[in-house]
Amino acid sequence: MSSAASPKTLLAIGAHYDDCVFGIPGILLQAVQKNYRVVVLSLIGDYSNWPPAKGRGRELVEFSQSLAHHHGVEMKFIDLASGRFHFNEDTKRATAKVVAEVQPDVAFMLWPNDRHPDHEAASAISKAALRLAGRIGDDAKAKVPRQIYCYDNGPGHTIGFEPNTFVDVTPVWPSAMEWLGQLMAFVREKPRDGTAPDPALTTKTTLARYRGATCGATYAEALWAMHTRPVQIL
Repeated sequence: MSSAASPKTLLAIGAHYDDCVFGIPGILLQAVQKNYRVVVLSLIGDYSNWPPAKGRGRELVEFSQSLAHHHGVEMKFIDLASGRFHFNEDTKRATAKVVAEVQPDVAFMLWPNDRHPDHEAASAISKAALRLAGRIGDDAKAKVPRQIYCYDNGPGHTIGFEPNTFVDVTPVWPSAMEWLGQLMAFVREKPRDGTAPDPALTTKTTLARYRGATCGATYAEALWAMHTRPVQIL
């Protein structure tokens, strides 16, 4: 008698607490519905030098983790601070350690060309850790994801993003916006107001509608697949 297949694992990596929640919330929630183990890793876990969270850095991390848990997602942080980390051996090793522990089947990382230095550094670190975790951490059991995708972080940040993969996230869109909306309300220290959406929600909705129009969905999230494989189309 054969046993059921083990649940798959998804790992999404960003620089900040909100990068994945803005970039690919629909995909994350769809993975939860499909019984994936879903893990989000934010490289920046120290918000002591970030003005909007001044004096609330620990609370921001804890709230982000609690909110993610409510949606079925594990959220991890590395103790780095904005503007104070780079692509080097220490950051590669710290990230590779998480990759080796999580053992992802599929992974997501920020698009490399971005106006925000934190995003560019996180992208380079993520690529090395996802592709070379075993070598970086000298861990023979570390798993290289079968597929790695880059996601964008909106027109205010991402430069030259050319997606080759689209995911219809319409069925989970209300939950995705609730997740992002609650997170933004905490950061702004304002109650959630459905009649006056936060600018982040407005931007994400506009982007998701545009991506949806590209592929024939109401709301979609776009990705760039790092690996190319032959596809049977006939």
